Amino acid sequence: MIKIERTSKIPKSLEEKRTYNDYDVVMQLKHDFHDKCYICGIKPVQDPEIEHLLPHKNGKFPERMFDWNNLFWSCRHCNSIKNQQKYDENVLDCCQRDPEILIDFTLNGDTVFVQAKDETDIEAVVTAELVNEVFNKTNTGMRVHKCQVRVDELLKEMNALLDTLEKYKTNEHSIIVQRTLKGLLDRKSPFAEFKRNYVKSHQNRYPELIDYIN
Repeated sequence: MIKIERTSKIPKSLEEKRTYNDYDVVMQLKHDFHDKCYICGIKPVQDPEIEHLLPHKNGKFPERMFDWNNLFWSCRHCNSIKNQQKYDENVLDCCQRDPEILIDFTLNGDTVFVQAKDETDIEAVVTAELVNEVFNKTNTGMRVHKCQVRVDELLKEMNALLDTLEKYKTNEHSIIVQRTLKGLLDRKSPFAEFKRNYVKSHQNRYPELIDYIN
């Protein structure tokens, strides 16, 4: 999960309260969220869904259904896992609060471990639990598979980062290597929160790369 700058202009179909998944809404969310699932960070989202941060409960809360600030770009896997009562509230709004400040996103070997930096911050704690589940939940065979797909894609991104960091150590003035690192660490990139957290946790080795974390 990464900080997102949401477009302030509300799509017309939402203003008219016709539907929350008309083309203008879909395309604006896809753009604003860089075609990344806001929960797991996979990109591109092959099976996108419009996720309500605060659920509308099949119309029980109609004010939430058409609230532009309540709509998020999600993959089906993450939307399914978030659809548990314990996540009805207190999942942080990544358009308002910066998850990187509040949560550590770590890949240790092939194990994803996500933890709130402040255990008294209920939103950070609940959100960390949600992100852990979308990578590690094993209650059905299909979820085991979908979690593994995300772990595999994350491993590819982390390996690309580590390979580029090795090149950077031996040839730090290479323009190509520097551009590659900037791309890998950009918020728009897949699983950016994990890659950026790695660089921040190793900033004694790469202090100058902190500038790349915009």
